[in-house]
Amino acid sequence: MGRFRNSHLRPGVIAAVAALALDQASKLWLLFVFDIARRGAVAVTPFFDLVLAWNVGISFGWFQNDSQFAQISLMIIKAVAVIVLAIWMARSRTLLATIALGLIIGGAIGNGIDRFAYGAVVDFALFHLQIGGNTYNWYVFNLADVAIVAGVAALLYDSFLGVPAAKAP
Repeated sequence: MGRFRNSHLRPGVIAAVAALALDQASKLWLLFVFDIARRGAVAVTPFFDLVLAWNVGISFGWFQNDSQFAQISLMIIKAVAVIVLAIWMARSRTLLATIALGLIIGGAIGNGIDRFAYGAVVDFALFHLQIGGNTYNWYVFNLADVAIVAGVAALLYDSFLGVPAAKAP
């Protein structure tokens, strides 16, 4: 057990718990307090709306399928991914990578909770631009997605631009 311990594990776990808590709190508030389903699209700024979208697929709405087999398969894949990421986080050698992995884990668990509780992931944030009379929309997303993307970006940074590992003698 000692070989899996590192001095950065606590911040990674904190990042995972924070990402999960913020994600679930925002979704619960939007669904049950703000009642986004009844309100429909709510313009927050000229380029950002709150909308309710149920994502039965994976990232960016790919592979949309609401069958029970597909949902169970996605839950199993997500559980395996979280376990693999947790092992990676426990073995991580840099603080940035550990926090990044924590963000990814927290986001994945947050979206997994949605899939288990509602049969789909709750997405609600929509950025859009109006150019020349045409509206261009980004994918609808949630805070778990933000944590996952931030975690992946931080992992990439750490892999390519972070402190290089010490060379063996």
